[in-house]
Amino acid sequence: MRVVLNIIWLVFGGLWLALGYFLAGIICCILIITIPFGIASFRIGVYALWPFGKTTVDKPTAGAGSMIGNVIWIVIAGIWLALGHIATAIAMAITIIGIPLAIANLKMIPISLMPLGKDIVPVDARPTYM
Repeated sequence: MRVVLNIIWLVFGGLWLALGYFLAGIICCILIITIPFGIASFRIGVYALWPFGKTTVDKPTAGAGSMIGNVIWIVIAGIWLALGHIATAIAMAITIIGIPLAIANLKMIPISLMPLGKDIVPVDARPTYM
């Protein structure tokens, strides 16, 4: 079922969403100081390409640098990305077949707001302490 949902997701918005994240990653990597944001954008782009069967977990090694970077990210791009995910989720939720896609879109909001200090892992590889 995950493969079917991922294919539907890819066709109905996942590809464009991932391309947007990849473009943002390229732009961020051009400037040296924003390379961590570019790497985070590439990670989210891969997640946006094939989201079903994956989840996000906190990195145990994330520290104050990740928190400061996330505050900067929220101000510059996070709010706009989250609003885009909300708008897309509302549009996808109009049809019955789009409801799982809308849920996946809403699931991506926390990582689009605060990508630093997070890992994207398969659902089966989730740590047991959660």
